Amino acid sequence: MTKEEIIERIKHSDDYKIKFAVTDIDGVLRGKVISKEKFLKAVNEGIGFCNVIFGWDMNDSCYDNTNISGWDTGYPDAFATLDLDTLRYIPWNDNLPFFIADFSNDAGINAACPRTLLKNIRQQCIDMGYKPSFAKEFEWFNFKETPQSLKDKSFVNPTPLTPGMFGYSILRPSEQHPFYNDIFNLLHQFNVPLEGLHTETGDGVYEAAIDHADILEAADRAVLFKTGVKEIAYRHGIVATFMAKWNSNLPGCSGHIHQSLWNNEGANLFYDDADNDHISPLLKHYIAGQLYCMPHILPMYAPTVNSYKRYVEGAWASTSVSWGIENRTAALRVINHSYISTRLETRTPGADANPYLSLAASLASGLYGIKHKLALTQEPTKGNEYNNNGHQKFHKTLHEATQAMKASPIARELFGDTFVDHFIKTREWEWRQFTQKVTDWEMKRYFEII
Repeated sequence: MTKEEIIERIKHSDDYKIKFAVTDIDGVLRGKVISKEKFLKAVNEGIGFCNVIFGWDMNDSCYDNTNISGWDTGYPDAFATLDLDTLRYIPWNDNLPFFIADFSNDAGINAACPRTLLKNIRQQCIDMGYKPSFAKEFEWFNFKETPQSLKDKSFVNPTPLTPGMFGYSILRPSEQHPFYNDIFNLLHQFNVPLEGLHTETGDGVYEAAIDHADILEAADRAVLFKTGVKEIAYRHGIVATFMAKWNSNLPGCSGHIHQSLWNNEGANLFYDDADNDHISPLLKHYIAGQLYCMPHILPMYAPTVNSYKRYVEGAWASTSVSWGIENRTAALRVINHSYISTRLETRTPGADANPYLSLAASLASGLYGIKHKLALTQEPTKGNEYNNNGHQKFHKTLHEATQAMKASPIARELFGDTFVDHFIKTREWEWRQFTQKVTDWEMKRYFEII
C-alpha cells in the first residue's frame, strides 16, 4: 500500500488506537499506545518521545557518561518518525495496528538510533549497486515461570519448559503444542514469517529461522520476533529468554545472520559457477572484510557481559576469527548448496545482540572488504576450528572488546564518530554495572573459607 492508502485505512478503520515502538541501543522495544487522532497528526509531524530511551540502560538506569542524552540535556523530547511501511496487526492483541518508528529525522539523536544506523549502511550498499538480502535465526530457552515467580526466586534455578537434551525432537514440541503452534502461526499473521522451528540441545530450548528479506525488513522482523515470542510465551504461562548463556553447563543462544548480495536483475552475486567452491570474487572480498573488521567491532555482535560466556569451545559457538565452507565451528560459514541458496552465515552474534546493530556490523564490514578489495588470504577451516591455534581468538570480556573498539579507527570509519562514541560509553557503563556487584559466585567461594 502507498502512504496515502495506509493513512486512509487507519482513518476509516474501527480501531481507535494504534501501537508503535522504537528500538533502544540494547535492542529493547520501547513503545506507546496512542489514539487514532494522535497517530494521524504524528504521520506528518513526528511524535515526541523522551530522549531518555538513549540515555538509560536496559534496566532504566540513567547513564552518567553519555552526551547525546543525559541529565545535563534535561531529557527533552526527541521526535520519532513512524515508518508506515511497517504496518502490522498484532494477532494476540485483538489485531491492534502496530508500526515501527525511528529517529532518522531528528538531528539531535539520530546518531544513537540503531535503526537509523542500519538504514544508512543499507543505503551505502544500494549506492554500490547491491541489494542486501538477510535473515536472522535465534535460539532461546523457555521456562515454566512468570516474571513474578522469577523475581521471587531471585532468578535462581528457573524451571525449564521441558527436561533433557532433545535436539530436533518430535516429542518435546508435541508436549507443548499450543505454545509451539502459536509461535509459528501467530508470528506468520504478524508478518514475521518463519522458515523453520525446532528444538535444540538443552532443556526447553527452541531454534527458529526467520524467512529472508531486505536487510531493513529482516532486522525489523528480528526485533519483533524476540518481543513477539516473549508476549506469546506469557499467554501460555511461560517466560522466554534470549540471553546468550543462561547456564554454564548448556550451549548458549545464538543469533546467526544469513546474508547475500544481489543485483537489480535478480542475480546472486555471491555465487560463481566457475569457482570450485562456487564462491564469487565478491563474496571472497566480503568474507575478508568481515574477518578483518570483526575484532574491531565485536561488541556490536556481543554487547553484554554475558555475551562472552557463550564463546566456549565445543559448545556450538565460534571462538575465533575464522571461516569455512559448511563448517559450524568457524565464525563465518559459507553455505553453497545451490545458486539460489549460496550465502554467508555470520555465527558470531548471540541472541542478545541488537539485530539492527549486528546486521549493520555484518553488512558494513563485508562492504569494507569489497570497497578495499581485500584479498581472502586466510585458508578455510577444515575440520575442528576449536583445535586451530593459528587464528585470532575473540576477546574474553566485554571490557576487552569495548576497549579494542574504542581504540579502533576501523569502527569509526564504518559507523562514524558520534555513534561509536555513544555506543562505547554505553558498553563501558554496562561493564561498570557488573564490576560493582557482588555475585553469588563470590559469596559461595569466599564467604566462609577466606
